[in-house]
Amino acid sequence: MSRIAVLGAGAWGTALALSLARRGGHDLCLWAHSPAHAEEISDTGTNTRYLPGFTLPIDLQVTADLRSAVRNAQVVLCVTPSQALRETMAQIAPVLQPGQVLLSASKGIEEKTFLRMSQIMREFGPNPVATLGGPSFAQEVAAGMPTAITLAAEDDEVAKRLQEDFNSSSLRAYRNQDVIGTELGGALKNVIALAAGVVTGLGLGNNATAALITRGNVEITRLAVACGGTRETMSGLSGVGDLVLTCTGGLSRNRTVGVELGKGRKLPEVLAGLNGKVAEGVRSTTAALGLAARHGVEMPITEQMAAILHQDKSPLEAIRDLMARPGRTE
Repeated sequence: MSRIAVLGAGAWGTALALSLARRGGHDLCLWAHSPAHAEEISDTGTNTRYLPGFTLPIDLQVTADLRSAVRNAQVVLCVTPSQALRETMAQIAPVLQPGQVLLSASKGIEEKTFLRMSQIMREFGPNPVATLGGPSFAQEVAAGMPTAITLAAEDDEVAKRLQEDFNSSSLRAYRNQDVIGTELGGALKNVIALAAGVVTGLGLGNNATAALITRGNVEITRLAVACGGTRETMSGLSGVGDLVLTCTGGLSRNRTVGVELGKGRKLPEVLAGLNGKVAEGVRSTTAALGLAARHGVEMPITEQMAAILHQDKSPLEAIRDLMARPGRTE
């Protein structure tokens, strides 16, 4: 149905390419940043570095030539780490063509500018921009397990077209026009997942985890609405759906990092154990606080998580400070 370039051969990018291939009818190209990685995927038919155990279809083109991947694609699906999106966009900007849809599946906020992914994309031209969100572990999407996602675009016709491209027997796509809320839900849930992992690592129980997820959703909603998003989005798939999955699922990298921090391990050691995979919440925490300060929004859980990550604050002390905050209405 469409020519789609998937930019980023990590676990999530590879899983989306597999899902689109399962849908059938698409002309697909997967771009890997490293030529050696692209060659390895092409030779073995699997992505053993980031998504082992899944065989890629033989008609999936894999390349390390970024501009070649993008040229003539109708949909450019960006699945790079959020902090690498600007560089990627700068490289493809000279070959972008009018009408090509730029779709972000990267869940983060740019660290220095506090920009969302769609805002970065719009700096490079007038192309239609959309974002993909919702509760979706890469391994389960790759395995064809039932998954529901959100596709957000200000132009509903763009969202409808993407919905047709992504819908399959294992992936159900809903759509909305709230790009802001969908993006912030996807980015900020990673921060709360870090904190939920800390609670688990400290062995503080299910009550504490439930309270943290609930109050975390309040923080996310407060900031999303201040930025122009809607409360309805935050109660949907890209809001509470993604939040619950990432805070409780064993496949969540952000939660895993939090668990290890709660057990007393130091951040550099924990990140080194990810073997090149990215826990977006680590860098999004600082960006979230910058964005919150810009809009005058209070985010106490995010503040304590930043202190643990970047000021070497004891996780147990951070929890105690949260519990000791002045009483307020819900």
